Amino acid sequence: MVESIKYGVIGLGFFGEIHAEVLSSLCGVKLSAVSTRRPERLRWIAETYNVNKTYTDYKKLLTDEEIQAVSIVTHVDNHKEIAIAALNAGKHVFLEKPMAGNVEDCNAIIKAADSARGKFMVGHICRFDPRVSLARQAVQSGRIGKIISIHATRNLPANIGAEVLGKISPLMGDGIHDIDIMLWLTGEKVKTVYARNVKYRDFKNPDGGWAMLNFESGAVGVVETLWCLPENTSFSIDARMEIIGTEGAIYIDCGNAGVTVNDSNGIKKPDSIYWPKVAGKRCGALRTELEYFTECIRSDISPSIITPQESREAVTVVSAAEKSAKSGNVEKL
Repeated sequence: MVESIKYGVIGLGFFGEIHAEVLSSLCGVKLSAVSTRRPERLRWIAETYNVNKTYTDYKKLLTDEEIQAVSIVTHVDNHKEIAIAALNAGKHVFLEKPMAGNVEDCNAIIKAADSARGKFMVGHICRFDPRVSLARQAVQSGRIGKIISIHATRNLPANIGAEVLGKISPLMGDGIHDIDIMLWLTGEKVKTVYARNVKYRDFKNPDGGWAMLNFESGAVGVVETLWCLPENTSFSIDARMEIIGTEGAIYIDCGNAGVTVNDSNGIKKPDSIYWPKVAGKRCGALRTELEYFTECIRSDISPSIITPQESREAVTVVSAAEKSAKSGNVEKL
């Protein structure tokens, strides 16, 4: 049984800092090292969260024998290289979603994880959202019968989309959440995918994407991900899901935070589920997720709420959708 886990964070953008903040307050965890290529950012994070060791080169962090586990919170294009290096270095690895940008890279990461001594988990935060978990419990207990249709939306204001459209597409960046939830709820494989993209601004990736999934049972899933809502939209994430079964239905509303603030800057609905700050600490689904991962390390068990194979399957479906959107054809999996 591991009593205290010395932890490092690689990648210190917005979400990397949230990881650092959560980990710095977890019981049984010592945030011991952080890494980014930006020296000023590195110093600020280290001072803010009382971190002793800093690295501008993540490879040097991985040679530190005191560090037992790492969160990798970098651009998806770097996931394969860093994850494999961390696994080969004997670290426990928490890799933010998506696992990688393509299936081949996912396979390479899984191969490394299979022969590594450390635990490996991909961060699919929605599986730790209590609203999604309660919906899955209802599905598993048979309360809505057999699933026949799922419709999901996960949309962002245009100004937020503009910050990330040069790095990742809406379907891979956000649609993968809902695709993973659909795979989790149905427990099925996707047989075919048809997708279309919407592009009207001059970014590397389209402004939005739609994908229609046909599951093995004949159930249909529709994923809508648009990063171009009006900039004065009164919420940061408009996420909803409708699950229709033969004997009932479930409605998940992740777009309603439950609190609205109307001030001189307009109407805002702050996050109350994923990583809100309460009593001076970050709580919510991300904290639950990282607590689960670190408990798996202490208990020497492999994470099972999300497995590497399930994470790869989500990338497989999104990759097929991206291919379909480009070709205009239905893609078979």
